Amino acid sequence: MAFRYNRAVPSSINKALKTRKVNGAFISSIESKKCKCTDLGIIAKGSVYSVFALPEQTGDDPASATSNHLAKVLDIKGRVLIGDRALKYYLDGGEGVDLAQEWYNKTQLPFVFARLCYNKHDRYIKKLAKSFKHSHTKIPQYILKKEAKKRGITPKQLQWYLEHIHYDIDYKAHMGLKKFLRA
Repeated sequence: MAFRYNRAVPSSINKALKTRKVNGAFISSIESKKCKCTDLGIIAKGSVYSVFALPEQTGDDPASATSNHLAKVLDIKGRVLIGDRALKYYLDGGEGVDLAQEWYNKTQLPFVFARLCYNKHDRYIKKLAKSFKHSHTKIPQYILKKEAKKRGITPKQLQWYLEHIHYDIDYKAHMGLKKFLRA
């Protein structure tokens, strides 16, 4: 309970950690280079279904830092769409290029979208990250239903989506992260 939960788009979270408005957060991989980070992240090992480039359109997603850069690294043209809007777009039958899948096709490595980084309370955050990696938390139905409703999708769709997200930055994910940060 010592932690307060704040939900915002990645670009806002990056700024909050940088300006020390928060002490720890999952921040964009591209912004994590100079931060103290744990081996906990938001990782896709293939399709993620919530990060797309829409080829018939143009522009970056102002909510993103990493995904906009990933599209450039992959040389994929189109408007970048991330997060809940991208997932809803896909589930409603929209088509686009899944950037995580394209990264995997090109590198055979997972893609790390965000990392748990911190600027204070090092020991506590490292302990929290380690504990989370070793737990197999099940989401209570009432939370699943509430979060699905917020996103305009079904609990079953939300559960399906969450199966495509991984959190442990293992050896392969670390290699993918290094390759991306070098690009």
